[in-house]
Amino acid sequence: MSLLNNPLAWIVPAAMAFSSGALMVLSFAPFGLWPAAIIALALFYQSLEGRTGRAALGLGWLFGFGLFGFGIAWIRISLNEFGNMPPMAANTLMLLLVAALAMFYALAAWLIQWMQSPNAAHRWSGPLLVFPAVWVLLEWLRGWLFTGFPWLLAGNGQINPLPGIGAPLAGLAPVVGVHGLSLAVALCAGLLWLAAQWRGAIRYGALGAILLSLMTGVLLGRVDWTAADGAPIHATVVQGNVEQTIKWDPNGLRPTLEIYLELTRENLGSDLIVWPETAVPDFLHEVEQALIVPLGETARAEGSEIVVGVPIMESREHYYNGLISVGSAEDRYYKRHLVPFGEYLPFKAQLRPLIDWFEVPMSDFSRGSAPQPLLQVGAHQVGVSICYEDVFPEQVREALPEAAYLINVSNDAWFGDSLAPHQHLEFARLRALENGRALVRATNTGISAIIDHRGRVIGSIPLFVRGSVSADIQPRTGSTPLSRWGSLPVLLVAALMLASAGWLRRRRAEPS
Repeated sequence: MSLLNNPLAWIVPAAMAFSSGALMVLSFAPFGLWPAAIIALALFYQSLEGRTGRAALGLGWLFGFGLFGFGIAWIRISLNEFGNMPPMAANTLMLLLVAALAMFYALAAWLIQWMQSPNAAHRWSGPLLVFPAVWVLLEWLRGWLFTGFPWLLAGNGQINPLPGIGAPLAGLAPVVGVHGLSLAVALCAGLLWLAAQWRGAIRYGALGAILLSLMTGVLLGRVDWTAADGAPIHATVVQGNVEQTIKWDPNGLRPTLEIYLELTRENLGSDLIVWPETAVPDFLHEVEQALIVPLGETARAEGSEIVVGVPIMESREHYYNGLISVGSAEDRYYKRHLVPFGEYLPFKAQLRPLIDWFEVPMSDFSRGSAPQPLLQVGAHQVGVSICYEDVFPEQVREALPEAAYLINVSNDAWFGDSLAPHQHLEFARLRALENGRALVRATNTGISAIIDHRGRVIGSIPLFVRGSVSADIQPRTGSTPLSRWGSLPVLLVAALMLASAGWLRRRRAEPS
Protein backbone atom coordinates (compact mmCIF):
# COMPACT_ATOMS: atom_id res chain seq x y z
CA MET A 1 0.00 0.00 0.00
CA SER A 2 1.30 3.46 -0.93
CA LEU A 3 2.44 5.68 1.87
CA LEU A 4 0.34 8.45 0.34
CA ASN A 5 -2.78 6.32 0.80
CA ASN A 6 -1.87 5.23 4.31
CA PRO A 7 -0.86 8.23 6.47
CA LEU A 8 -0.05 6.00 9.45
CA ALA A 9 2.72 4.37 7.46
CA TRP A 10 4.43 7.78 7.31
CA ILE A 11 4.98 8.07 11.03
CA VAL A 12 8.16 6.02 11.44
CA PRO A 13 10.07 7.07 8.28
CA ALA A 14 8.97 10.71 8.67
CA ALA A 15 10.06 10.82 12.30
CA MET A 16 13.34 9.13 11.39
CA ALA A 17 14.05 11.58 8.54
CA PHE A 18 13.27 14.69 10.59
CA SER A 19 15.15 13.40 13.66
CA SER A 20 18.22 12.46 11.63
CA GLY A 21 18.36 16.03 10.28
CA ALA A 22 18.14 17.41 13.80
CA LEU A 23 20.72 14.87 15.03
CA MET A 24 23.21 16.03 12.43
CA VAL A 25 23.31 19.48 14.06
CA LEU A 26 25.10 17.86 17.01
CA SER A 27 28.11 17.16 14.79
CA PHE A 28 28.75 20.90 14.40
CA ALA A 29 30.04 23.43 16.92
CA PRO A 30 29.46 24.08 19.75
CA PHE A 31 28.51 20.42 20.29
CA GLY A 32 31.34 18.95 18.19
CA LEU A 33 30.11 15.32 18.21
CA TRP A 34 31.52 14.37 14.81
CA PRO A 35 30.15 10.76 14.80
CA ALA A 36 26.64 12.23 14.88
CA ALA A 37 26.95 13.17 11.19
CA ILE A 38 27.73 9.57 10.17
CA ILE A 39 24.93 8.14 12.32
CA ALA A 40 22.45 10.78 11.13
CA LEU A 41 23.09 10.07 7.45
CA ALA A 42 22.85 6.31 8.00
CA LEU A 43 19.46 6.79 9.69
CA PHE A 44 18.32 9.08 6.90
CA TYR A 45 19.27 6.48 4.28
CA GLN A 46 17.28 3.89 6.22
CA SER A 47 14.24 6.19 6.26
CA LEU A 48 14.34 6.18 2.44
CA GLU A 49 14.33 2.38 2.19
CA GLY A 50 11.57 1.35 -0.18
CA ARG A 51 10.33 4.93 -0.75
CA THR A 52 10.14 6.44 -4.22
CA GLY A 53 8.74 9.48 -5.97
CA ARG A 54 6.82 11.93 -3.82
CA ALA A 55 7.42 9.85 -0.69
CA ALA A 56 11.20 10.23 -1.11
CA LEU A 57 10.81 13.94 -1.84
CA GLY A 58 8.81 14.40 1.37
CA LEU A 59 11.28 12.48 3.52
CA GLY A 60 14.22 14.43 2.11
CA TRP A 61 12.43 17.69 2.81
CA LEU A 62 11.78 16.61 6.41
CA PHE A 63 15.48 15.83 6.85
CA GLY A 64 16.39 19.29 5.57
CA PHE A 65 13.78 20.95 7.77
CA GLY A 66 15.19 19.18 10.82
CA LEU A 67 18.77 20.14 9.88
CA PHE A 68 18.12 23.81 9.15
CA GLY A 69 15.25 24.24 11.57
CA PHE A 70 17.58 23.46 14.46
CA GLY A 71 20.84 24.56 12.80
CA ILE A 72 20.06 28.07 11.51
CA ALA A 73 17.10 29.22 13.62
CA TRP A 74 19.42 32.03 14.74
CA ILE A 75 18.51 33.95 11.56
CA ARG A 76 15.39 35.03 13.46
CA ILE A 77 17.57 37.08 15.82
CA SER A 78 18.99 39.33 13.11
CA LEU A 79 15.53 39.86 11.59
CA ASN A 80 13.70 40.55 14.84
CA GLU A 81 16.15 42.00 17.37
CA PHE A 82 18.37 43.97 14.99
CA GLY A 83 16.26 44.33 11.86
CA ASN A 84 13.22 45.66 13.75
CA MET A 85 10.85 43.10 12.26
CA PRO A 86 7.89 42.00 14.40
CA PRO A 87 8.48 38.56 15.95
CA MET A 88 5.78 36.97 13.79
CA ALA A 89 7.30 38.30 10.57
CA ALA A 90 10.85 37.33 11.61
CA ASN A 91 9.84 33.79 12.52
CA THR A 92 7.82 33.43 9.33
CA LEU A 93 10.72 34.54 7.12
CA MET A 94 13.11 32.26 9.00
CA LEU A 95 10.79 29.27 8.50
CA LEU A 96 10.35 30.12 4.82
CA LEU A 97 14.13 30.12 4.36
CA VAL A 98 14.42 26.79 6.21
CA ALA A 99 11.65 25.32 4.06
CA ALA A 100 13.34 26.54 0.87
CA LEU A 101 16.77 25.19 1.83
CA ALA A 102 15.19 21.85 2.74
CA MET A 103 14.26 21.44 -0.92
CA PHE A 104 17.89 20.60 -1.69
CA TYR A 105 17.51 17.48 0.45
CA ALA A 106 14.13 16.69 -1.08
CA LEU A 107 15.86 16.64 -4.46
CA ALA A 108 18.74 14.60 -3.04
CA ALA A 109 16.38 11.97 -1.62
CA TRP A 110 14.46 11.70 -4.90
CA LEU A 111 17.69 11.27 -6.89
CA ILE A 112 19.07 8.72 -4.43
CA GLN A 113 16.01 6.52 -4.78
CA TRP A 114 15.64 7.04 -8.53
CA MET A 115 19.28 5.99 -9.12
CA GLN A 116 18.99 2.76 -7.11
CA SER A 117 19.70 -0.39 -9.11
CA PRO A 118 16.73 -2.78 -9.37
CA ASN A 119 19.17 -5.70 -9.40
CA ALA A 120 19.39 -7.21 -5.90
CA ALA A 121 23.00 -8.18 -6.59
CA HIS A 122 23.84 -4.50 -6.97
CA ARG A 123 22.06 -3.36 -3.83
CA TRP A 124 25.36 -2.20 -2.41
CA SER A 125 25.60 0.52 -5.09
CA GLY A 126 22.87 2.56 -3.38
CA PRO A 127 24.65 3.25 -0.07
CA LEU A 128 28.19 3.14 -1.48
CA LEU A 129 27.89 4.93 -4.83
CA VAL A 130 24.59 6.77 -5.24
CA PHE A 131 24.14 8.12 -1.72
CA PRO A 132 27.64 9.65 -1.22
CA ALA A 133 27.82 11.02 -4.76
CA VAL A 134 24.38 12.67 -4.73
CA TRP A 135 25.01 14.07 -1.26
CA VAL A 136 28.25 15.80 -2.23
CA LEU A 137 26.99 17.09 -5.56
CA LEU A 138 23.87 18.60 -3.97
CA GLU A 139 25.96 20.22 -1.20
CA TRP A 140 28.21 21.68 -3.88
CA LEU A 141 25.15 22.97 -5.75
CA ARG A 142 23.86 24.59 -2.54
CA GLY A 143 27.24 26.30 -2.19
CA TRP A 144 26.87 28.40 -5.34
CA LEU A 145 23.24 28.46 -6.54
CA PHE A 146 21.55 31.83 -5.85
CA THR A 147 24.95 33.19 -4.61
CA GLY A 148 25.37 30.12 -2.38
CA PHE A 149 24.73 29.04 1.19
CA PRO A 150 27.36 26.39 2.06
CA TRP A 151 26.40 26.33 5.76
CA LEU A 152 26.26 23.04 7.71
CA LEU A 153 27.88 20.84 5.09
CA ALA A 154 28.27 17.27 6.31
CA GLY A 155 32.05 17.59 6.49
CA ASN A 156 32.15 20.81 8.53
CA GLY A 157 32.01 19.18 11.95
CA GLN A 158 34.73 16.61 11.33
CA ILE A 159 37.49 18.83 12.73
CA ASN A 160 36.20 18.75 16.31
CA PRO A 161 38.25 16.27 18.37
CA LEU A 162 36.62 14.05 20.96
CA PRO A 163 38.50 12.95 24.10
CA GLY A 164 40.46 9.80 23.46
CA ILE A 165 39.62 9.45 19.76
CA GLY A 166 40.34 12.90 18.32
CA ALA A 167 38.93 13.84 14.93
CA PRO A 168 40.30 11.16 12.57
CA LEU A 169 38.75 12.36 9.32
CA ALA A 170 40.14 15.90 9.81
CA GLY A 171 43.43 14.78 8.25
CA LEU A 172 41.63 14.53 4.90
CA ALA A 173 40.82 18.27 4.85
CA PRO A 174 44.12 19.56 3.35
CA VAL A 175 43.82 16.93 0.60
CA VAL A 176 40.14 16.95 -0.36
CA GLY A 177 38.59 19.89 1.52
CA VAL A 178 35.14 20.11 3.04
CA HIS A 179 33.46 18.43 0.05
CA GLY A 180 35.87 15.51 0.36
CA LEU A 181 35.08 15.32 4.07
CA SER A 182 31.37 15.23 3.20
CA LEU A 183 32.03 12.41 0.75
CA ALA A 184 33.88 10.48 3.46
CA VAL A 185 31.07 11.06 5.97
CA ALA A 186 28.38 9.93 3.52
CA LEU A 187 30.46 6.90 2.49
CA CYS A 188 30.99 5.91 6.13
CA ALA A 189 27.24 6.33 6.68
CA GLY A 190 26.55 4.02 3.74
CA LEU A 191 28.99 1.45 5.12
CA LEU A 192 27.38 1.71 8.55
CA TRP A 193 23.98 1.07 6.97
CA LEU A 194 25.36 -1.99 5.18
CA ALA A 195 26.87 -3.30 8.41
CA ALA A 196 23.51 -2.95 10.14
CA GLN A 197 21.56 -4.60 7.32
CA TRP A 198 23.78 -7.51 6.26
CA ARG A 199 25.49 -10.34 8.08
CA GLY A 200 28.74 -12.24 7.93
CA ALA A 201 31.65 -11.16 5.78
CA ILE A 202 29.82 -8.15 4.33
CA ARG A 203 29.17 -6.73 7.80
CA TYR A 204 32.78 -7.14 8.89
CA GLY A 205 34.03 -5.82 5.56
CA ALA A 206 31.87 -2.70 5.92
CA LEU A 207 33.06 -2.07 9.48
CA GLY A 208 36.64 -2.64 8.35
CA ALA A 209 36.21 -0.11 5.55
CA ILE A 210 34.96 2.49 8.04
CA LEU A 211 38.00 1.84 10.21
CA LEU A 212 40.27 2.11 7.16
CA SER A 213 38.72 5.48 6.26
CA LEU A 214 39.31 6.79 9.77
CA MET A 215 42.89 5.50 9.84
CA THR A 216 43.60 7.09 6.46
CA GLY A 217 42.55 10.42 7.91
CA VAL A 218 44.78 9.88 10.95
CA LEU A 219 47.82 9.09 8.78
CA LEU A 220 47.25 12.04 6.44
CA GLY A 221 46.84 14.27 9.47
CA ARG A 222 50.48 13.69 10.34
CA VAL A 223 51.68 15.21 7.05
CA ASP A 224 52.81 18.84 6.98
CA TRP A 225 51.76 19.96 3.51
CA THR A 226 53.26 23.45 3.88
CA ALA A 227 56.56 24.73 5.27
CA ALA A 228 57.48 27.47 7.76
CA ASP A 229 58.67 30.66 6.07
CA GLY A 230 60.63 33.15 8.17
CA ALA A 231 60.23 34.23 11.76
CA PRO A 232 56.98 33.83 13.72
CA ILE A 233 54.64 36.83 13.95
CA HIS A 234 53.23 37.98 17.28
CA ALA A 235 49.58 38.54 16.37
CA THR A 236 46.84 40.24 18.39
CA VAL A 237 43.10 40.47 17.81
CA VAL A 238 41.00 43.10 19.57
CA GLN A 239 37.31 42.62 20.31
CA GLY A 240 35.41 45.76 21.26
CA ASN A 241 32.13 44.01 22.15
CA VAL A 242 30.13 46.99 20.89
CA GLU A 243 26.42 46.22 21.05
CA GLN A 244 24.79 45.91 17.64
CA THR A 245 21.91 48.14 18.77
CA ILE A 246 24.27 51.11 19.22
CA LYS A 247 26.97 50.26 16.67
CA TRP A 248 25.57 52.52 13.94
CA ASP A 249 24.23 55.24 16.21
CA PRO A 250 26.09 58.48 15.29
CA ASN A 251 26.47 59.22 18.99
CA GLY A 252 28.26 55.91 19.43
CA LEU A 253 31.05 56.63 16.94
CA ARG A 254 33.47 58.32 19.33
CA PRO A 255 33.00 55.81 22.22
CA THR A 256 33.46 52.93 19.76
CA LEU A 257 36.69 54.35 18.39
CA GLU A 258 37.99 55.02 21.90
CA ILE A 259 37.38 51.37 22.79
CA TYR A 260 39.45 50.11 19.85
CA LEU A 261 42.17 52.70 20.27
CA GLU A 262 42.56 51.77 23.94
CA LEU A 263 42.75 48.06 23.14
CA THR A 264 45.31 48.85 20.44
CA ARG A 265 47.45 51.00 22.75
CA GLU A 266 47.57 48.11 25.22
CA ASN A 267 49.04 45.88 22.50
CA LEU A 268 51.37 48.20 20.59
CA GLY A 269 54.54 46.34 19.81
CA SER A 270 52.68 43.27 18.54
CA ASP A 271 53.77 42.56 14.98
CA LEU A 272 50.12 42.43 13.90
CA ILE A 273 46.93 43.91 15.41
CA VAL A 274 43.59 43.13 13.75
CA TRP A 275 40.32 45.01 14.28
CA PRO A 276 36.95 43.42 13.37
CA GLU A 277 34.67 43.96 10.38
CA THR A 278 33.36 47.56 10.24
CA ALA A 279 35.03 48.21 13.58
CA VAL A 280 34.95 51.83 12.41
CA PRO A 281 31.21 52.54 11.95
CA ASP A 282 31.74 55.40 9.51
CA PHE A 283 33.17 55.87 6.03
CA LEU A 284 36.94 55.93 5.67
CA HIS A 285 37.03 59.46 4.20
CA GLU A 286 35.18 60.78 7.25
CA VAL A 287 37.75 59.45 9.73
CA GLU A 288 40.93 59.22 7.67
CA GLN A 289 42.67 62.35 8.91
CA ALA A 290 41.51 62.13 12.51
CA LEU A 291 41.94 58.38 12.98
CA ILE A 292 43.66 56.41 10.23
CA VAL A 293 46.62 58.71 9.51
CA PRO A 294 47.64 59.01 13.20
CA LEU A 295 47.03 55.27 13.66
CA GLY A 296 49.42 54.53 10.81
CA GLU A 297 52.07 56.84 12.26
CA THR A 298 51.77 55.16 15.67
CA ALA A 299 51.97 51.72 14.09
CA ARG A 300 55.16 52.57 12.23
CA ALA A 301 56.73 54.09 15.35
CA GLU A 302 55.95 50.97 17.41
CA GLY A 303 56.82 48.42 14.73
CA SER A 304 53.25 47.16 14.40
CA GLU A 305 51.01 46.45 11.42
CA ILE A 306 47.32 47.23 12.00
CA VAL A 307 44.43 45.87 9.94
CA VAL A 308 41.10 47.71 10.29
CA GLY A 309 37.59 46.93 9.06
CA VAL A 310 35.94 50.10 7.71
CA PRO A 311 33.34 51.01 5.05
CA ILE A 312 34.94 52.79 2.08
CA MET A 313 33.05 55.15 -0.26
CA GLU A 314 34.47 55.75 -3.72
CA SER A 315 31.40 57.60 -5.01
CA ARG A 316 27.79 58.15 -3.97
CA GLU A 317 26.82 55.10 -6.01
CA HIS A 318 29.67 52.83 -4.90
CA TYR A 319 30.70 52.06 -1.35
CA TYR A 320 32.35 48.91 -0.07
CA ASN A 321 32.73 46.74 2.99
CA GLY A 322 36.47 47.20 3.29
CA LEU A 323 39.61 46.11 5.07
CA ILE A 324 42.69 48.33 5.19
CA SER A 325 46.22 47.81 6.44
CA VAL A 326 48.30 50.61 7.95
CA GLY A 327 51.89 50.58 9.17
CA SER A 328 54.96 49.94 7.06
CA ALA A 329 52.67 49.12 4.10
CA GLU A 330 49.22 50.39 3.22
CA ASP A 331 46.67 48.46 1.21
CA ARG A 332 42.92 47.90 0.78
CA TYR A 333 40.59 44.98 0.15
CA TYR A 334 36.93 45.25 -0.78
CA LYS A 335 34.56 42.41 0.11
CA ARG A 336 33.66 40.41 -3.01
CA HIS A 337 30.93 38.02 -1.85
CA LEU A 338 28.09 40.04 -0.38
CA VAL A 339 25.18 38.71 1.67
CA PRO A 340 21.85 39.10 -0.17
CA PHE A 341 19.43 41.45 1.65
CA GLY A 342 22.03 42.11 4.35
CA GLU A 343 24.69 43.85 2.23
CA TYR A 344 23.02 44.27 -1.13
CA LEU A 345 19.50 44.08 -2.50
CA PRO A 346 18.75 41.76 -5.42
CA PHE A 347 15.97 43.06 -7.70
CA LYS A 348 16.43 46.45 -6.04
CA ALA A 349 13.61 48.28 -7.81
CA GLN A 350 11.02 45.65 -6.90
CA LEU A 351 12.17 44.90 -3.35
CA ARG A 352 13.14 48.34 -2.03
CA PRO A 353 10.13 48.48 0.37
CA LEU A 354 11.33 45.24 1.98
CA ILE A 355 14.81 46.53 2.75
CA ASP A 356 13.37 49.82 4.03
CA TRP A 357 11.17 47.80 6.41
CA PHE A 358 14.12 45.66 7.51
CA GLU A 359 16.17 48.77 8.42
CA VAL A 360 19.64 47.27 7.97
CA PRO A 361 22.34 50.00 8.06
CA MET A 362 24.62 50.11 5.02
CA SER A 363 22.68 47.41 3.17
CA ASP A 364 23.58 48.46 -0.37
CA PHE A 365 27.30 47.76 -0.66
CA SER A 366 29.03 47.35 -4.01
CA ARG A 367 30.92 44.19 -4.81
CA GLY A 368 34.72 44.24 -4.80
CA SER A 369 36.49 43.03 -7.94
CA ALA A 370 39.98 41.97 -6.80
CA PRO A 371 41.17 38.88 -8.71
CA GLN A 372 42.61 37.47 -5.47
CA PRO A 373 41.67 38.11 -1.82
CA LEU A 374 45.12 39.44 -0.91
CA LEU A 375 46.16 42.33 1.33
CA GLN A 376 49.72 43.59 1.79
CA VAL A 377 50.39 43.62 5.53
CA GLY A 378 53.94 44.69 6.26
CA ALA A 379 56.32 42.40 4.41
CA HIS A 380 53.70 39.69 3.81
CA GLN A 381 50.85 39.18 1.44
CA VAL A 382 47.90 37.90 3.44
CA GLY A 383 44.76 36.06 2.34
CA VAL A 384 41.77 37.98 3.69
CA SER A 385 38.05 37.37 3.96
CA ILE A 386 35.28 39.49 5.42
CA CYS A 387 32.54 37.78 7.40
CA TYR A 388 30.60 35.32 5.24
CA GLU A 389 33.40 34.97 2.68
CA ASP A 390 35.29 32.43 4.78
CA VAL A 391 32.37 30.01 4.42
CA PHE A 392 33.32 29.55 0.74
CA PRO A 393 36.40 27.29 0.45
CA GLU A 394 37.05 28.10 -3.20
CA GLN A 395 37.25 31.83 -2.48
CA VAL A 396 39.65 31.46 0.44
CA ARG A 397 42.01 29.18 -1.49
CA GLU A 398 42.34 31.81 -4.25
CA ALA A 399 44.84 33.57 -1.96
CA LEU A 400 47.22 30.61 -2.14
CA PRO A 401 50.13 30.11 -2.56
CA GLU A 402 50.99 33.81 -2.22
CA ALA A 403 49.39 34.25 1.21
CA ALA A 404 51.74 33.76 4.17
CA TYR A 405 48.76 33.50 6.54
CA LEU A 406 45.02 34.30 6.57
CA ILE A 407 42.88 36.99 8.21
CA ASN A 408 39.12 36.90 8.67
CA VAL A 409 37.13 39.76 10.16
CA SER A 410 33.46 39.41 11.00
CA ASN A 411 30.49 40.82 12.87
CA ASP A 412 28.52 37.90 14.30
CA ALA A 413 26.71 40.24 16.68
CA TRP A 414 23.80 39.98 14.23
CA PHE A 415 23.08 36.50 15.60
CA GLY A 416 23.30 37.10 19.33
CA ASP A 417 24.00 34.31 21.79
CA SER A 418 23.22 31.45 19.41
CA LEU A 419 24.86 28.59 17.53
CA ALA A 420 25.96 30.91 14.71
CA PRO A 421 29.21 32.36 16.20
CA HIS A 422 30.39 28.85 17.14
CA GLN A 423 29.53 27.46 13.71
CA HIS A 424 31.27 30.36 11.98
CA LEU A 425 34.45 29.85 13.98
CA GLU A 426 34.35 26.17 12.99
CA PHE A 427 34.29 27.12 9.30
CA ALA A 428 37.26 29.46 9.80
CA ARG A 429 39.20 26.65 11.47
CA LEU A 430 38.49 24.39 8.52
CA ARG A 431 39.74 27.01 6.04
CA ALA A 432 43.02 27.22 8.00
CA LEU A 433 43.42 23.44 7.96
CA GLU A 434 42.48 23.07 4.28
CA ASN A 435 45.09 25.60 3.18
CA GLY A 436 47.85 24.92 5.71
CA ARG A 437 47.88 28.53 6.90
CA ALA A 438 47.42 30.19 10.30
CA LEU A 439 44.29 32.33 10.48
CA VAL A 440 43.74 35.45 12.62
CA ARG A 441 40.05 36.12 13.23
CA ALA A 442 38.67 39.34 14.76
CA THR A 443 34.96 39.79 15.44
CA ASN A 444 32.95 42.59 17.04
CA THR A 445 31.34 40.56 19.83
CA GLY A 446 33.02 37.14 19.50
CA ILE A 447 34.20 34.58 18.99
CA SER A 448 37.57 36.11 18.05
CA ALA A 449 40.42 33.62 17.74
CA ILE A 450 43.92 32.90 16.56
CA ILE A 451 44.13 29.57 14.73
CA ASP A 452 47.24 27.63 13.72
CA HIS A 453 47.81 26.00 10.33
CA ARG A 454 46.27 22.75 11.57
CA GLY A 455 43.00 24.41 12.44
CA ARG A 456 43.61 24.45 16.20
CA VAL A 457 42.56 27.46 18.26
CA ILE A 458 45.65 28.75 20.10
CA GLY A 459 43.98 31.83 21.59
CA SER A 460 40.42 33.15 21.74
CA ILE A 461 38.09 35.72 23.28
CA PRO A 462 34.66 34.42 24.36
CA LEU A 463 31.34 35.85 23.26
CA PHE A 464 30.37 39.29 24.63
CA VAL A 465 33.73 40.01 26.26
CA ARG A 466 35.75 43.17 25.57
CA GLY A 467 39.44 42.46 25.32
CA SER A 468 42.31 41.15 23.25
CA VAL A 469 44.24 37.95 22.75
CA SER A 470 47.74 37.41 21.39
CA ALA A 471 49.66 34.41 20.11
CA ASP A 472 52.56 33.65 17.79
CA ILE A 473 51.66 32.51 14.28
CA GLN A 474 54.05 31.07 11.72
CA PRO A 475 54.02 32.42 8.15
CA ARG A 476 54.08 29.49 5.74
CA THR A 477 54.81 28.76 2.11
CA GLY A 478 53.69 26.08 -0.32
CA SER A 479 50.29 24.63 -1.13
CA THR A 480 48.17 21.80 0.17
CA PRO A 481 46.55 19.54 -2.46
CA LEU A 482 43.24 21.28 -1.72
CA SER A 483 44.63 24.79 -2.23
CA ARG A 484 46.31 23.65 -5.45
CA TRP A 485 43.43 21.72 -7.04
CA GLY A 486 40.33 22.86 -5.17
CA SER A 487 37.22 20.71 -5.00
CA LEU A 488 37.33 19.63 -8.65
CA PRO A 489 38.91 16.18 -8.02
CA VAL A 490 36.26 15.34 -5.41
CA LEU A 491 33.44 16.47 -7.68
CA LEU A 492 34.86 14.39 -10.54
CA VAL A 493 35.04 11.34 -8.27
CA ALA A 494 31.43 11.92 -7.20
CA ALA A 495 30.36 12.26 -10.84
CA LEU A 496 32.21 9.05 -11.71
CA MET A 497 30.52 7.24 -8.81
CA LEU A 498 27.14 8.42 -10.04
CA ALA A 499 27.94 7.38 -13.62
CA SER A 500 28.97 3.93 -12.38
CA ALA A 501 25.73 3.63 -10.45
CA GLY A 502 23.80 4.66 -13.56
CA TRP A 503 25.53 1.95 -15.58
CA LEU A 504 24.63 -0.66 -12.95
CA ARG A 505 21.04 0.59 -12.91
CA ARG A 506 20.70 0.04 -16.64
CA ARG A 507 22.05 -3.49 -16.51
CA ARG A 508 19.48 -6.24 -16.55
CA ALA A 509 19.21 -8.54 -13.58
CA GLU A 510 21.60 -11.47 -13.76
CA PRO A 511 19.87 -14.71 -14.81
CA SER A 512 19.21 -17.05 -11.95
